[in-house]
Amino acid sequence: MKIRKIASNEDLATATNKKKRNRYLLALLTIIILSATSFLGYKHFKTETKTICIESDTKIYDTYKNAVVLIKHRYGYFAKINGKEFQLTTEDAKEETIYGTGFFVDTNGNMITNRHVLQPWNSSDDENDKANTIIRNLRMKIASILTKDVPENEYESFIDRNWTKASISYNEGEEDGDYDESREETSERAGEEFVSSNETAADTSQVSTDIAASIPVKEYVSIDDIEVYAKTLDIEVALHDSDNVWLNCEIKKVSEDSNIDLGILQLADHKTPSSVTNVIDLGNAVDNDSSLAPGQKAIMVGYPMGMDLAQTNSGIKVQLYNGQISKESDGNKIQYSITSTHGASGAPVFNECGQLIAVNFSGVDQVQGINFGIVAKHIHSL
Repeated sequence: MKIRKIASNEDLATATNKKKRNRYLLALLTIIILSATSFLGYKHFKTETKTICIESDTKIYDTYKNAVVLIKHRYGYFAKINGKEFQLTTEDAKEETIYGTGFFVDTNGNMITNRHVLQPWNSSDDENDKANTIIRNLRMKIASILTKDVPENEYESFIDRNWTKASISYNEGEEDGDYDESREETSERAGEEFVSSNETAADTSQVSTDIAASIPVKEYVSIDDIEVYAKTLDIEVALHDSDNVWLNCEIKKVSEDSNIDLGILQLADHKTPSSVTNVIDLGNAVDNDSSLAPGQKAIMVGYPMGMDLAQTNSGIKVQLYNGQISKESDGNKIQYSITSTHGASGAPVFNECGQLIAVNFSGVDQVQGINFGIVAKHIHSL
């Protein structure tokens, strides 16, 4: 009897342990099922979020019109000589104003646009060549007139007063104190003016030599000490429906990749206006540019022609243009048949569901309907 009782206690302990293990296994299985369900639910929700479709051009326009801004960028040319910086205001260095488009992507006042809207002097080979030519000529002209005896605080006024005498024939190989033939001829003519017509008996060659020697030789600032460059004076944005009200901005970043014409602009107060109820959701953008196929719809919201088309009797108005994707993406850009022109640089381009697919950046001037956008995936890397 005692032996059987002991055996019963052992059986009871074994049964109890089995029940505990079963409870543990059941709890573990429940956790696994709940985790898997939660993960799959999240993935499903995320997929559903990324595929929300706005359905029509008009709804896309109404949703994002307030998020798309008109950019006005004013820039000029500056000189820095011996650490002294000042703006050049001569006829050769006129201020320039360009217009572009940008769009809000968050509530901190950040906007996406093109690099060439933020750095117009560094936007293409042609623009680079043009800017470099202007800069080179300005440096040579300054070097041809600016002498070392001019105080630094008078550089700007001296250059303005003497600009008509400036020349681009300055020889960059000259040493300090040297001067070209035009300078020498000027000095010789100055010496001749001292010769009196009544002194016929005098040794004219000796007089000319003595007078020329008495004229001090000017020492000119070396061209190597003259730096000239383009620089932003101010950059502002205007909102859709605003009455010519401009908001100050700062350039935050530009792409270092010459093939990716993108940049980030930010409002000076780092706060997106309350009137922008829907920023353009980068989380809903089409990151897989290989899915963009010719024939699919493309819709652009922007400001082609800048103020020329934007300004109306009831304020500034953004515009909508549509077309089709006409060529597959090459990994950086995509081509579409949207009518566009200067001023629409930086405009968002959507598919038929209102998902961002590209940022408009260039076109063919001679033919309407051939334009290009940087594919949206590059915004994230920027």
